[in-house]
Amino acid sequence: MSRPLKKIEFWGVFITAIILVIVVPCLNAFTAEDSFLHISNFTINLYGKYLCYSVLAISVDLLWGYTGLLCLGQCLFFALGGYALGMYLMLMIGKLGQYHQDLPDFMVFLGYPKLPAHWLPFRHFWFAASAVVAVPAVVALVFGFLAFRSRIRGVYFAILTQALTYAATLMFFRNDFTFGGNNGLTDFKFIIGYDLRSPTTQRFLYIATALLLLGTYLLCKWLTVTRFGKVQRAIRDRETRVLFSGYATANFKLFVFVLSAVIAGLAGALYVPQVGIINPSEMAPDKSLEAVVWVAVGGRGTLVGPVLGAIGVNAMKSWATRAYPDLWLIFLGVLFIIVPIFMPKGIVGLPGQIRSMRERWRRKKPADPSLSSIEAALPVETPVTTTGEAHK
Repeated sequence: MSRPLKKIEFWGVFITAIILVIVVPCLNAFTAEDSFLHISNFTINLYGKYLCYSVLAISVDLLWGYTGLLCLGQCLFFALGGYALGMYLMLMIGKLGQYHQDLPDFMVFLGYPKLPAHWLPFRHFWFAASAVVAVPAVVALVFGFLAFRSRIRGVYFAILTQALTYAATLMFFRNDFTFGGNNGLTDFKFIIGYDLRSPTTQRFLYIATALLLLGTYLLCKWLTVTRFGKVQRAIRDRETRVLFSGYATANFKLFVFVLSAVIAGLAGALYVPQVGIINPSEMAPDKSLEAVVWVAVGGRGTLVGPVLGAIGVNAMKSWATRAYPDLWLIFLGVLFIIVPIFMPKGIVGLPGQIRSMRERWRRKKPADPSLSSIEAALPVETPVTTTGEAHK
């Protein structure tokens, strides 16, 4: 990347960070509600949801765009992080639930005599925060070790991750799995002693999400420009050649797979208190497919593209589900067909695609049509030799 482009990227990230972390919260907290510049509590909560999806999209792109691993189960790790924090939030409800007992409401309804043993440590925030990182990492480590050790790649890896996600979804839908069944975990009230329904708490959760997005972007940017990132892209483009060069590609892929799972888990953990619910539908295979669409729309193999794709597609989803609720899935399908055909590099690649089209058009078009017509009307002169005689 040339120095001018680096400067443009630096200032773009800096200005975006200022807007997301400082300007947007200030417009929510310090402007009058009837002001044109005011950002409502609902809107800032919606922005926080979009930013969580952006972090999830970066984790997908780190696998698919930079390593060539199409994972159709990334939302499993997103949901596992959400469930880890959701268990802590459920225990913080206490006797303020519908049944006024120490057990979560769904456990009282299902007749649990006491809190299951694996729920007890989640009374502590530090344990829940550790589980947000550890649970997705362990699941990704075990699954990735078995998959990469067996040299599974390409479409087979995508199918296996989808199967893993589907199996986990079925398990979490069961009421006897102690995670609330199809209703999941909801009705949260407090986080580390603060009221979750307070605008101030929601504002700080939004700021934490914006900082997570910024930190994820910078970490992945640094990782992709190092020697590790070069090997990562070489695995994507020609893994066999990398193997013959002496690199253990399975270890590289396993590291990236675990890292992307941790990033997705952190995004899910911040998603849950802002949305107020986590259930098995958040880890369903179709959710992971949507995340792949965000990356494809924004631009695979870039870090800005997934963010633009996640925000753009979800903003369009919010509009379409209100205006045309029965047609949203059709819009999504059409988008997934149009992008690979007409926008192979996504939104980020559109400027370059337009420039290349203009250059091809200029090559085909003559420089001055009037001169071309005049030259065509002139008689062709017969070349002469040095002695003045015409060639026969």
